[in-house]
Amino acid sequence: MQQEIRAVGIYTKPGSTVASELVPRLLAWLQERGIQARMDELTARYAGSDDYLPREDVPEGCDLVIVLGGDGTLLSAARYIGRREVPVFPVNLGSLGFLTAIKIDEVFPELERALLGQHRIAKRRLMSIDLERRQSTVASYEALNDAVVTKASIARMIEIEAFVDGNLVCNYKADGLIVSTPTGSTAYSLSAGGPIVYPSVAAFCITPICPHMLNNRPVIVPESSLIRLVCHAPDDEAYLTIDGQVGEPLRQGDEVVCRTTAFALHLIRPPRMLFFDVLREKLKWGER
Repeated sequence: MQQEIRAVGIYTKPGSTVASELVPRLLAWLQERGIQARMDELTARYAGSDDYLPREDVPEGCDLVIVLGGDGTLLSAARYIGRREVPVFPVNLGSLGFLTAIKIDEVFPELERALLGQHRIAKRRLMSIDLERRQSTVASYEALNDAVVTKASIARMIEIEAFVDGNLVCNYKADGLIVSTPTGSTAYSLSAGGPIVYPSVAAFCITPICPHMLNNRPVIVPESSLIRLVCHAPDDEAYLTIDGQVGEPLRQGDEVVCRTTAFALHLIRPPRMLFFDVLREKLKWGER
């Protein structure tokens, strides 16, 4: 049964001239239809309003979340959306974006489709990450794209042991190691030489960053796997980053444990824009 859209959350990219023009139009459009808008401080600033909420409270009670920006803005919003499986309407404001596939001129026609329940949703599974130190969990995260262990800015190559379901994969000596979801396969992992993984494939990809041994290649493992990374770098010479958004320095012996979750981000996709269409457009495949 179609759910009526009565409240919409809005997150916006900072410093965007396009957003400063689009946000007032969007708010007027929603108001004409009797839809409540819940905004963070940045979005309210674009609207010239003092009526805003803390970012973590914006999605509460919403039937739809609109993200105006690029993939980085979406990843930031996803942290606050968390396990709320509310549909996300991702609008690309002009930068390279694999996840924000709705173009500016499609915003209002696609919103009309969403109000009519005619939108297409792609479910992107989240990954759970636990940081374990001396047999205790000291931090927990969820990622849409990836968990990355990298050397700190002044550190040399670091050593990371990777295990899958208790079996040793490799003792990597590299600038770092990426564990990515299929969604994250077109992000940092792709830049590091990892494969593009179709979004519905139930898998993780383990991709070394500038490995010492050139025959260390990316590895695809089942989504059901438990991946454990053991950091052997001295204290504070390695860093854990989640989706390029948050993270913390690692100590020697720290373990980063990655597993799948039962939760997914529900992304609204343009009706005629399929995965390979996005790849051709963003990666310029087939151009002469």
